[in-house]
Amino acid sequence: MSSPGVPGIDKLPRRLATSANMIPMRVLMVGLLALLPLAGDETIAARAQRYLADLVRIDTTNPPGNETRAAEYLQRVATSEGIGCELLGEPGRLNFVARLRGTGGQRPLLLMAHTDVVPAEPAHWTAKPFAGEIREGFLYGRGAIDDKSLLAAELAVLVELKRREIKLTRDVILFAEADEEAGSLGIQWMIAHAWKKIDADFALNEGGFALDLPSGARLFHIQTSEKIPTRTLLRTRGVAGHGSLPRPDNAVVRLSRALVKLADADQPVRLNTTTERYLGELAGLAGYEWLSPLVAKLRREQTAILAANQIRQRDPEIDAQLRTTMVPTVVQAGAKVNVIPTGAEAQVDIRRLPNETREEVVARMRRIIGDSEVEIAPAPGQEMPATEPSSLTTALYEEMERVFRASSPRALVVPYMQRGATDGSFLRQKGMAVYGVPIFRREEGESRAHGNDERVLLRNLEDATGLLWKIVTGVAR
Repeated sequence: MSSPGVPGIDKLPRRLATSANMIPMRVLMVGLLALLPLAGDETIAARAQRYLADLVRIDTTNPPGNETRAAEYLQRVATSEGIGCELLGEPGRLNFVARLRGTGGQRPLLLMAHTDVVPAEPAHWTAKPFAGEIREGFLYGRGAIDDKSLLAAELAVLVELKRREIKLTRDVILFAEADEEAGSLGIQWMIAHAWKKIDADFALNEGGFALDLPSGARLFHIQTSEKIPTRTLLRTRGVAGHGSLPRPDNAVVRLSRALVKLADADQPVRLNTTTERYLGELAGLAGYEWLSPLVAKLRREQTAILAANQIRQRDPEIDAQLRTTMVPTVVQAGAKVNVIPTGAEAQVDIRRLPNETREEVVARMRRIIGDSEVEIAPAPGQEMPATEPSSLTTALYEEMERVFRASSPRALVVPYMQRGATDGSFLRQKGMAVYGVPIFRREEGESRAHGNDERVLLRNLEDATGLLWKIVTGVAR
């Protein structure tokens, strides 16, 4: 492990372990996914762990981002390994692009991840968010899951390809982007000004995950589609007055009624090719027998909403894939307890289905609220494009299926629509197939991404790096 801070590349440790006391016995066994034969002085898994610790220690909280510091670290690593690379983008918000050349017989493979992270509240953490602390087999830190673990694995794979001098049939590009968590500045700048630098046949991105089921099966979720953030503002107006005298035009009351109506409304169900396939596969698994009769009802307009409501009671994650969701998140009104304010405002985090337009969603909101005095307006911030799901027949998807099925005796691979959003949708809009690669197993319970004590199990990182190596070498050579 490197020392706290971001060391110069000439100071990065290069030690060859020579005894089982220095490396656990499982690290010495050839054939485990986490372990590949040594290339140089450390395993690919150890390299990924070192890179992750260094990246976590670089504070790239967005806002303001300061992603250039992470991009410069990646540049030092790549340059020291003889890998060609560039820093591109807006000052202070630079993207990193590295490329290993293939024969050109096939179009490139893009490995992408973002360098920025969401803010952390240190008072609510048991570890320092930017210390890269290792405790009980976990590495703690903001970005340990979202998304520096994937970036570390991708960088480790790229370096391994270079050190082994693997003969590639296609270029392998590593793209570390700025500003994914807020405004998508990085990806949009690259598309507008340097598209040829990242243009590829297909891409691996965040968004997928593996899940161990109670039955013993391991479910690999390959993200092929995602919902679209459609953040919206609700505003109401009224007449100011003394808090001792109730008014029928109280802006806070009017806004509250509108929010409750939205929260209580049953949104319509719309399936797409990804969710159809996902539900069909899931319903056939042990433990999901309850889902099978409800899937049939989802396909009929008369019974779809009732069936989705029953699914929500059992598994809210599945329900969120079936329809657009509307969740009030920020409310602002008033300045003093005894003053009725003249206005109130709320932000609603809408995640719409990719086969539904913003106009359709807003029209439905107006019908649900039923009050012309409530203003509905777009909220500032990023809005990704709606796109068709990525193909299930590309060489990359088929290679992922092969690798995942070989990795676990009871593996099931399914396409998946993420309820969140990534910058992959901008690439899908350009015609590129983008997949959220499910190399990391999800911890039991809710994911800690964006939460307190974000962490990744180091064994999980090792296995993930091994899986990524197999996918990349399987499709690129």
